[in-house]
Amino acid sequence: MDGKIFQRVKRYINKYHMIAPGDTIVAGVSGGADSVCLFLMLCALAEEMDFRLVVVHVNHKIRPEAAADAAYVEALCKDKGIPFILVEEDVRAYAKERRLSEEEAGREVRYQAFEEALGKYGPVGVSGRDAGEEGKGCGRIAVAHNANDRAETMLFHLFRGTGLTGAGGIRPVRGHIIRPLLCLQREEIEEYLGRKGISFCIDQTNSEDTYTRNRIRSHILPFAEKEICAGAVRHMCGAGDLFQEADAYIRRQAGKAYGNCKIRADAEEIVLDAGKLQMEEPFIRKQIFLQCLEGLAEGRKDVTSVHVESLEGLLGKQGSKRVILPYGLKARKEYGSFIIYKEKEPHKGRENVLLPEIAIEWKDLRRQTKEWNIPSLGRVEFAVFCKEEISFFREKSEIIPQKTYTKWLDYDRITKSLVFRTRKTGDYLTINKEFSKKKLKDYMIEMKIPKDDRENLYVLADGSHIIWVPGYRISEYYKITGETKYILRVQLRGGL
Repeated sequence: MDGKIFQRVKRYINKYHMIAPGDTIVAGVSGGADSVCLFLMLCALAEEMDFRLVVVHVNHKIRPEAAADAAYVEALCKDKGIPFILVEEDVRAYAKERRLSEEEAGREVRYQAFEEALGKYGPVGVSGRDAGEEGKGCGRIAVAHNANDRAETMLFHLFRGTGLTGAGGIRPVRGHIIRPLLCLQREEIEEYLGRKGISFCIDQTNSEDTYTRNRIRSHILPFAEKEICAGAVRHMCGAGDLFQEADAYIRRQAGKAYGNCKIRADAEEIVLDAGKLQMEEPFIRKQIFLQCLEGLAEGRKDVTSVHVESLEGLLGKQGSKRVILPYGLKARKEYGSFIIYKEKEPHKGRENVLLPEIAIEWKDLRRQTKEWNIPSLGRVEFAVFCKEEISFFREKSEIIPQKTYTKWLDYDRITKSLVFRTRKTGDYLTINKEFSKKKLKDYMIEMKIPKDDRENLYVLADGSHIIWVPGYRISEYYKITGETKYILRVQLRGGL
């Protein structure tokens, strides 16, 4: 069985051309079951192929046992004679400084460490087998995502709304990042290590239900496997392969249509023929918009269906108007041209700017988690909990996690509405325990928020009372108190 597992991984690596002789592979090894399995597979493969293996372990300085995990991975590497790089970073401080969630900060820190190691030990190949002219091979980063991770990601994307790209889940190869274990399920990995008598580290935070992905991992997928269809994870990954193939085909077709509609394009601006654009099928037209945004922003992490629909609305409107998009992008239509661009100078005034008001169905949030796509903010997740369900409130801790884009609010104090919108005349927030009011305009001036940014900054409001100014503060009135019974957690998934 052990040999069969290795052969499956080897075939998967060869199928997607992940590794070739002469490559340098930087493997991220945390010490968990998946990464230990990845390490063993790469060590075995290195005996058959001529490539260099380097291991990077990142200590986030969050868990007390993190130092022991690092020592365990170092011992593994020493036993196999593999170069070991330890990177230590205070992820909580990093997240606070950059206004990120700890999850996002941790991922940034890890991949920065991987890239730095790759820069030190080997050349980087970013697409296909693009080894250098001298045959020195390519640099690759190997991470230990498995089939369950892929299924979890697919469900996570589907639950919050996605297209084919998201429905396909994690890809085996993305640029110079490879995922050799996507062909194995978590249970197979742990059984493999058990048969070989190899221990691994356990991160208890992976079993906590604080995050949506953990709830999918701990409850939804096991239920699906047991009560709905044995082999659900395997079947989902098979469907994901089909989605990825369809996505690749549609991207090619949209690329051809984009070429037909394009008037000119550079790093700052893309100009399309509005008439030709309107002649395209709506689905292809939306793919063109996504490709434009992806090209100008060098990614589409925070681009959502809301942004694409706003471009569709702009195309169909008469006159000259504009929409505001993530990554500092804007779009306008004028004289038969549809233009998506990076604005070089601040926009003066609010006229002709389309910023929709997003009403949150706040009375339906108990016992469930919902997400809304907020233009210029990204994905925002709302969930309501009984106060006693959350450990640090149940234990009456005075320390509430302070994350710039995760806020804990008194759900019971919301009385009129829950709306994401731009500011209006009469808006105010409370600034101290006596609930003294301050005009939102005065607060923005006090915080030195540029005038043009004030007009386009989304706030979370309950009538005229501003609950939260993202990136700045929440109103004192909505903070958690000893009398609070239900808590509203608002978590910004996308960046500003």
